[in-house]
Amino acid sequence: MGNADYELSPHQVEIPPAKPFLTALKSGLKETFFPDDPFRQFKNQPVSRKIILGLQYFIPILEWAPRYTFQFFKADVIAGITIASLAVPQGISYAGLASLPPIIGLYSSFVPPLIYAMLGSSKDLAVGTVAVPSLLISSMLGKEVSPSENPALYLQLTLTATFFAGVLQASLGILRLGFIVDFLSHATIVGFMGGAATVVCLQQLKGILGLLHFTHGTDLVSVLRSVFSQTHQWRWESGVLGCCFLFFLLLTRYFSKRKAAFFWINAMAPLTSVILGSVLVYFTHAEKHGVQVIGHLKKGLNPPSFTELAFGSPYFHIAVKTGIVTGIIALAEGIAVGRSFAMFKNYHIDGNKEMIAIGMMNIAGSCTSCYLTTGPFSRTAVNFNAGCKTAISNIVMSMAVMLTLLFLTPLFHYTPLVVLSAIIVSAMLGLLDYEAVVHLWHVDKFDFFTCVSAYVGVVFGSVELGLVIAVAISLLRVLLSAARPRTFVLGNIPSSRIYRSMDQYPIAKPIPGVLILNIDAPIYFSNANYLRERVLRWVNEEEDRLKSCGESSLHYVILDMSAVGSIDTSGISTLEEIKRTLDRRDLKLVMANPRSEVIKKLEKSKFIENIGQEWIYLTIGEAVDACNFMLHACKSNPIAIDHFNISSSFPFVILVVVFIPVRHSPSVLAVVPVSSRGRSLENDVFDDDDDDDDDDDDDDDDEAENRW
Repeated sequence: MGNADYELSPHQVEIPPAKPFLTALKSGLKETFFPDDPFRQFKNQPVSRKIILGLQYFIPILEWAPRYTFQFFKADVIAGITIASLAVPQGISYAGLASLPPIIGLYSSFVPPLIYAMLGSSKDLAVGTVAVPSLLISSMLGKEVSPSENPALYLQLTLTATFFAGVLQASLGILRLGFIVDFLSHATIVGFMGGAATVVCLQQLKGILGLLHFTHGTDLVSVLRSVFSQTHQWRWESGVLGCCFLFFLLLTRYFSKRKAAFFWINAMAPLTSVILGSVLVYFTHAEKHGVQVIGHLKKGLNPPSFTELAFGSPYFHIAVKTGIVTGIIALAEGIAVGRSFAMFKNYHIDGNKEMIAIGMMNIAGSCTSCYLTTGPFSRTAVNFNAGCKTAISNIVMSMAVMLTLLFLTPLFHYTPLVVLSAIIVSAMLGLLDYEAVVHLWHVDKFDFFTCVSAYVGVVFGSVELGLVIAVAISLLRVLLSAARPRTFVLGNIPSSRIYRSMDQYPIAKPIPGVLILNIDAPIYFSNANYLRERVLRWVNEEEDRLKSCGESSLHYVILDMSAVGSIDTSGISTLEEIKRTLDRRDLKLVMANPRSEVIKKLEKSKFIENIGQEWIYLTIGEAVDACNFMLHACKSNPIAIDHFNISSSFPFVILVVVFIPVRHSPSVLAVVPVSSRGRSLENDVFDDDDDDDDDDDDDDDDEAENRW
């Protein structure tokens, strides 16, 4: 990059026009809360059309129902009946996991799916109770109120927690605050879900071994102590029956995974296990030999429960806390599952609509004797594989559960609890995603550490502790990335004007006398001091390297600002400190490609006047060319360069070395300051001889200017 490559008219970095405060505020709020621009469809529409579009936006079923066909209905009926066969046994099982009466699990599979079918935007999400929130409810509420000693109060607190979970979920959607859920990273969810699945499986040892008393703790040590301290109460009949049904369920899952066409085998396996277990217990009278059964289930639809919400209970704060924690977990799981299956069918689901739908169905559920529901992965996978077309499959499932509540609940009297435990264990084993953990290890060690920390926290501490650890580590990573941004030394790719990281591209070569640094993050108060120290350390390391190699000394430091999207006053102060430090060391600070928000603030803070507009360039290439030109100019005629005092009042100023033929001298070096338009800013030409006020010299000056 010699003098011949230097452009006489490099592009000037423009300062964007200032926007009115209210306009800027409106734009910022729109980008924060309405990135999908939901109001675009209302533009230039009559009032009647806007009302219809508004109803369709908040009640999506009104938008797609007019296009619903009989072919879709047939597919949805098949899918709905299929997931109903899974919803009934899972509903009963997960209610037991939450320490609730089994009938509450069936209630929770009737009303919430109806609400979601009207408000949800996912075509595949199958709504129902889930294991992890059920375990959280049992763990958090069970510490304060015993579900066996005071079942009525425990049920009231559960319904209250469900109500506040729904309020939180709907509020996040209405206020467009869904991005808060994104702080639960993929690694965090994998570790937390895996740990919760392990804890749930351990909890099922109570049902499989036929134990009557069991610990309320969820950590590994408490569970194992409770199991092995009661070896004299183990029931071998229950254990054999549980192992047999667990083997059957795992075998059906294996065959369904081997061939996708056999998905229905895995879907029907839980209901088949319930039927076989009930028949076996009925004819062998196994309930008299230590095999526990469900017992009586009340017939009838959901009774209203709004009056049961414990707003005045002394345990009200515990219910609110439980609702917030379980609501966030259920929301994260439901949206993640919905988005995953939406990708398979190449359609988009609105995260804020999903939050409103899930929240409203839990609010309605808490008033109709239902506890927390969301979109479980296992049920949604069955719904997807069964060929569902729309959310009507949830309505079909709800109707099937309604018929069960009205007519079939007496048939579950002899259903053994050990079968329900086997169903839960089978479902939870699918959440132990060891392949994802291995993938995290190979791709990102920090994500792997986050995942393992969440898992260990859940298994050896508690579900709440594991959740706190997972969220804390995720936030720590966000803070670290903001407080310790990456900086890189850039070099030139040979035979090009491209500058890239020298770590990533070993062929990139440094520019003699010039250090190019890339800052890869916004500059805020949280990282300003670190960036100042890191930039100066880069300078020290570069000077040490040049001294050790015997190369020319460092003269210019170029900061590539292309990745700096914004800056605050602390960041501006840091740039000023860096400039002062470099000035004391006879080094020049140069900036390349500052973004619009950055250059506006630098201009308002007078930093541009401080550094000089002529030292801010549009590209790294132009900045390097200018630095190289000045280095060569200084080497050619350092005395001439010292005559100039370039004013920062010009939009852009460079120094141009010209050779002007002057009478009495065959070749005289002259240095002329030239503006960005190539126009001379000085009329005097400095040469090695004394000035001659000669007309011929003036003519030569004019000729030189015209030539440039």
